Amino acid sequence: MTHLLLLSALVILACVLCNKLSSKLGVPTLLAFILLGMFFGSDGVVKIPFDNYGLAQNICSFALIFIMFYGGFGTNWSQAKPVAGKAAILSSFGTAFTAGLVGLFCWAVLSLPTLESFLLGAVIASTDAASVFSILRSKRLNLRDHTASLLEVESGSNDPFSYMLTLILLTLMTGEISAPAVVYQIFAQLVYGGALGVGVALAARAFLRRFRFASEGFDAIFLVAVALLSYVVPTLLEGNGYLSVYITGILLGNSQLENKKALVNFFDGATGLMQMLLFFLLGLLSFPSQLPAIAPTALAVALFLTFVARPAVVFLLMAPFRSSPRQMALVAWSGMRGAASIVFSILAITSPAVTNLDLYHIVFFIVLFSILVQGTLIPVVAKKLNMTDQEANVLKTFTDYTDEVPVQFLQCTLPPDHPWAGQALRTLSLPPDCLLVLLLRRGQQWVPHGSTVLEPGDTLILSGRAGGAIQGVRLYERTLETGDPWLDRPLSTLSTGTRLIILVRRGGDVLIPKGDTVLLAGDTLVINDSGVLPPEP
Repeated sequence: MTHLLLLSALVILACVLCNKLSSKLGVPTLLAFILLGMFFGSDGVVKIPFDNYGLAQNICSFALIFIMFYGGFGTNWSQAKPVAGKAAILSSFGTAFTAGLVGLFCWAVLSLPTLESFLLGAVIASTDAASVFSILRSKRLNLRDHTASLLEVESGSNDPFSYMLTLILLTLMTGEISAPAVVYQIFAQLVYGGALGVGVALAARAFLRRFRFASEGFDAIFLVAVALLSYVVPTLLEGNGYLSVYITGILLGNSQLENKKALVNFFDGATGLMQMLLFFLLGLLSFPSQLPAIAPTALAVALFLTFVARPAVVFLLMAPFRSSPRQMALVAWSGMRGAASIVFSILAITSPAVTNLDLYHIVFFIVLFSILVQGTLIPVVAKKLNMTDQEANVLKTFTDYTDEVPVQFLQCTLPPDHPWAGQALRTLSLPPDCLLVLLLRRGQQWVPHGSTVLEPGDTLILSGRAGGAIQGVRLYERTLETGDPWLDRPLSTLSTGTRLIILVRRGGDVLIPKGDTVLLAGDTLVINDSGVLPPEP
């Protein structure tokens, strides 16, 4: 046991060091984790014997749950909404078309067995969320035309479709399926997976809004259980667990939850650890000595997938949306394969279906090619296509505004003899660029307005420039677009209810709003929605 713990610690430390080293060398981090696993594996230097595909499948599936949950949790829906249609088409029809083209190529050109050809196509049809997220965020790759959001949503949501196609092909290979059974399997995968993902997310959100945990950190533990539940429940009903967990992550990540900054930090670290574990384990499971035998077949498939199938599918499906050729070219090149494809190949190996292909090592080779060639060159291709945008921020999510918004909070309680006691808010002279954000009175949170009369014992929370966070303040963003009812109106004329606009981003300027501030198209509003309105005096 001691030796196993020592080995685990050394592996994690080595992965962390590889992370730093790969960033300096410009090599994708995930490739370093795979190579490290190969170094420790049976054919490597350390020679740790490991060929248990069943155990590897269970561990990798567990890791994928959290990678996909955080992929949804960290997706900024307001940024992704303009490209949601394109992303949905690419993740569904795009995955199916890619699988079909690769299957036809393997059958017609490489003369592989029919069902095994299409099984290989299904396994490698999806782009990998972990790989794409890692490249975009580690390289700070800010892209034009919401392309980063498009890639994030597509890569996060197309794994479930690849998984569904893989299950269907494996069932066909066993010969125990009929046409109605295939239709029902597709129905169950999509409907049960989608509906239960929404249901679990709504239930979890309602619970978090109504109950507070006695100790900090339990909300993160609660969401760990929610992520597992969102996968297990639909899986038991033959639904698509990966689709469910991704939808749950999106809905919770774009909800106004308490303590979201800590949740982001927790899942960011946990997902990083899961990625290390997953890619290291996949490298450990491989036998590099077997790669030369499958290299011609795997290389042919990798080249066809990268330079023919993926571009053809992307241009076919994105052209009706009038996407620019530059964006389509970048999306085509950014279709990286990764851990999900290898995990699905393990699923095929451990299933009752019989295949004569060395499916694991073929897919492993394709993933290595994809990460090394596509992953390394994505920043170069983006710059050559003039698709980078210095004003965008790929790291921006819905989950942690206090790190991004230059606002700090000040909390004070009025003593009985304070001159503000008994005064209406509109009569007070607050410091410049300062706004009363929240009023705490007798255990209740109120969003103040100009006629609010302050009382002794009131706790005031004021905002001003700089960064910070405070318990009870729940922020979200809203960008005003053409047709928004708030456009070209002073704040004093808006009926915002319990919502209070505490900051306006206009171009490169940051404004602390006042009653006569007029909102313009393109303004990004930071809004507080933390309590209830106090009664009128």
